[in-house]
Amino acid sequence: MTRRVLPNHVGFIPDGNRRWAVNHGLPKESGYQAGIGPGLALYEMCESRGIPEVSVYGFTQDNTKRPSVQIQAFRSACVSFATEIARRGAALLVVGDERSSHFPDELLPFRTRQGSGTKVNFLVNYHWEWDLAGLERGQTRSQEVSRLDLIVRWGGGRRLSGFLPVQSVYADFYIVDQHWPDFRPAQFEEALSWFKEQDRTLGG
Repeated sequence: MTRRVLPNHVGFIPDGNRRWAVNHGLPKESGYQAGIGPGLALYEMCESRGIPEVSVYGFTQDNTKRPSVQIQAFRSACVSFATEIARRGAALLVVGDERSSHFPDELLPFRTRQGSGTKVNFLVNYHWEWDLAGLERGQTRSQEVSRLDLIVRWGGGRRLSGFLPVQSVYADFYIVDQHWPDFRPAQFEEALSWFKEQDRTLGG
């Protein structure tokens, strides 16, 4: 049995923003703005712990079927988060279909990785079929993203929701039942402690 003290690459699925807003008597679209602060706090935790690479779900192409006020809200939240972590020194790569009108123009420069700090792969207007379609030319469109060791999902869902399917093939999956805007540092610490106890033989 092989155990690793810290994962080299952690993926985050920050779910439950709309449910959080409804529970607080707010419009659903208010939940996205409330998720920015937790995202920045989690980034700082990863950087301080020396985790070299993280991947974060921003929004998917499926999410763009939602009402326009929600689309505008999560696009704006993604831009705010991305520009701030880039300002803080993250080596940011935005992974998603930039040809679509749903892709924020402000993030176009980050379709090529910028910066030299902690690697952050931010999935914006991402879809697993779009990603795998790159195989027609010999490689996935997320080829720069390494294999994931651990995925942490907030909001209680027990599904991958199309999150980097190739890189997730051997990832351990940790569920946090609380909604994403209710993030607390202890939740990630518990995920890391749980990860230490997992069998990491990768099938060997």
